[in-house]
Parts: sequence; structure tokens; C-alpha cells
Amino acid sequence: MNPDVLVPVGAMLAFIAAIYVATAKLLRLRATLRESPSVETAARLEALEREVEDLHQELAATQERLDFTERLLSQARDERRLGSS
Repeated sequence: MNPDVLVPVGAMLAFIAAIYVATAKLLRLRATLRESPSVETAARLEALEREVEDLHQELAATQERLDFTERLLSQARDERRLGSS
């Protein structure tokens, strides 16, 4: 066979093998996801969801305080500029 033909054929075989491996992994993942989670896993998931929600609320409060502080600093800066003019 011509060496110029072997390279594309090898690349095609590697591509097909990669698709096969990815499909096999997806099928295995789907099979495990269909099983219902254990009670312990469900409880841990709910606890994590509550913790994430709490973190979102804390982040929102922190962002509000940061915005307020930035406004105060901006006002003070503007007042100094007006006072020095």
C-alpha cells in the first residue's frame, strides 16, 4: 500500500476508536445515573444545595456592601476634587 494512504486510514481508525470509547463511557454513565441515589447520597446532596444557597446569599450581601463602599469612596473623591478646585 502507498504510505500516503496509510496516514489518513490510521487517523480515521483512531477517530473511530475515540468515538467508540466516548460512546462506551457515556453508556456506562447513563446506566449509573438511572439508579436512584441512596438515602445518604440524597441527604448529602440536599445539604450541599442548602450550603450553596447560603453561599449565594452571603455573596449577594457582600456585593451590596462592596457597591455601597465604592459609592462612598467615589463621593469622597468627588468632594475632594470640588474642594480643591
